[in-house]
Amino acid sequence: MLRLLIWARDFAFLLVATMTVLFFLVRLAGDPAIMLAGPDATPAQLDAVRQAYGFDRSLIEQYLIFASHMVRLDFGTSLADGMPALDKVLDTYPASLFLAVMAMALNLAVSIPVGAWLGQERGGAGRRLARGFISVMQGFPGFVLALLLVNLFAVGLEWLPSVGYAGPASWVLPVVSVASFLAPKLIRVVEANTAAAYRSHYVRTAVAIGTGPRTILWRHVMPNALLGATAVVGAEFAFMVTGLVVIETIFAWPGIGWLLVRSTLNLDFPVVQAIVFIIVIAVFLTNLATEAVQMRLDPRLRGPGAAGGANG
Repeated sequence: MLRLLIWARDFAFLLVATMTVLFFLVRLAGDPAIMLAGPDATPAQLDAVRQAYGFDRSLIEQYLIFASHMVRLDFGTSLADGMPALDKVLDTYPASLFLAVMAMALNLAVSIPVGAWLGQERGGAGRRLARGFISVMQGFPGFVLALLLVNLFAVGLEWLPSVGYAGPASWVLPVVSVASFLAPKLIRVVEANTAAAYRSHYVRTAVAIGTGPRTILWRHVMPNALLGATAVVGAEFAFMVTGLVVIETIFAWPGIGWLLVRSTLNLDFPVVQAIVFIIVIAVFLTNLATEAVQMRLDPRLRGPGAAGGANG
């Protein structure tokens, strides 16, 4: 119960602080009245627009109105099309979440077996070649790889579409681009944890009593290796659920990253604020789930006496 109260307190502080800073920052970007009325609008027309949208009031007064509406989950309407800002964000968020889940699934499917394979031995030409390739990929910007994949498979070979969200064929390049950016770090962590587990006393004891290699790997080594990788997986997923701005822009993926770019350029304050609100919630819930999984896998994290109770 105490832990839940701490989580609730932290979330409330994070949300209020983030939304407050954002409110004042976005208003430094420019005057939305000019975007609404057009660059050729007269001063009288601009004043009329500001009055209609409440931009003529002081920033403090605007903030208090914004805060009172945010409590009711009312972020106003989009300045671009008049659609409720929160509804507009929620309509695009499933696309971002889908991309995050698919990329993470591919990331895990590749990183865990490759990391386990590399962590079992240090030598071998194949392992040295794989480590060299991973090192190169780890320093490779994700957007550069995305552009290379587009040029090769969409423009050159014409095997896959380069934009859209229409079906499985259009998912391949964005998912591979994101997973390729995330995989090297997770592979390194799984490799290091696997190697450390093989050097541990309990594995040496299992080898000494004649336990088979497969049993040692999957029953003794991998559970401990994956426990250490949980935090990395959680951090990577939290990064993705915030919206992959560059990847979504390159592939015209209709997620919140793509919407954030458009809304920022159009000075669509209500939508930008609704996007950040959803992002804060998504990141907090992801971190909460990661912590819960870690405590489930390692009873020592639950507090004094938890590990003993679990062992008993």
